[in-house]
Amino acid sequence: MRKLATSIGISAVLFASGTITSVSAHEEHSSASYSSDKSQCEVALNYDITVEPKLLAISDEGKEVYRIEMGKLYVQGEQVSLNARQQKLLIQYSDQVSTQVPEVIALVHDAVGVASTAASMALTPLLGDAAGAKLDEMMDGLEQRIEKVAYKNGDTFYLGSTHSSLEDAFGEEFEQEIEQLVKNSIGTMMINLGSEMLSGEGDSFEQKMEAFGQKMENVGQDIELQVDAQTQDLEARADKMCDNFQDLIALEQKLRVAVPELENYPLIDAPKVELLE
Repeated sequence: MRKLATSIGISAVLFASGTITSVSAHEEHSSASYSSDKSQCEVALNYDITVEPKLLAISDEGKEVYRIEMGKLYVQGEQVSLNARQQKLLIQYSDQVSTQVPEVIALVHDAVGVASTAASMALTPLLGDAAGAKLDEMMDGLEQRIEKVAYKNGDTFYLGSTHSSLEDAFGEEFEQEIEQLVKNSIGTMMINLGSEMLSGEGDSFEQKMEAFGQKMENVGQDIELQVDAQTQDLEARADKMCDNFQDLIALEQKLRVAVPELENYPLIDAPKVELLE
């Protein structure tokens, strides 16, 4: 359950159009998987990222690992001397990360908003108004928790990816909220389901079940129509983000070869790509 909660929270979205974006916490790191029918990429972020106008900071549980500030590199607090080629790669890398992090954060929040709307539309008729209101409350709480690990504050962007960052936002308390919602709603849901089935058109049980199935299919189609444009936009953005991450992976690999001080601190844990000069 906690892994599921983390998946929903840090970049997990099920797109009705078929795009899937999910993030699952490893024992010590988070792993993000973006996929669609057009492209697929596997990306794991090993550290938390802070982006400011003139600063890119990479940290682990609140402790800075390295930072790039005004074209200068500091690893474990010590400045690293760079030649012209190394500095060029460093600046390219810093610019790409600083561009992509805000895009990831925006996509997370927009996707959760769409998922929240779809969930409320789909489940409220089954759970009942009281449980539906509780679901809306929980989704609001989810968005607030996401603010702890993926947020924009003025010109500062923060993306929390380490185990401790995710655990702070999606720990036992969130797990208990989900479990309590299920316990409080399961009875109402079963009663409502039975009522809907028995009140369907037709004289026989089979006819009533067929009518109920058609009604649920119509509800699903109505939800899909209402969120279709939003999910198509999210899918396109996810595809573009996936392509951008592939470029970033290659650039980081090249930077870590060029700058030995960064060799032991990979921000991105992903399958190696062929490096082209």
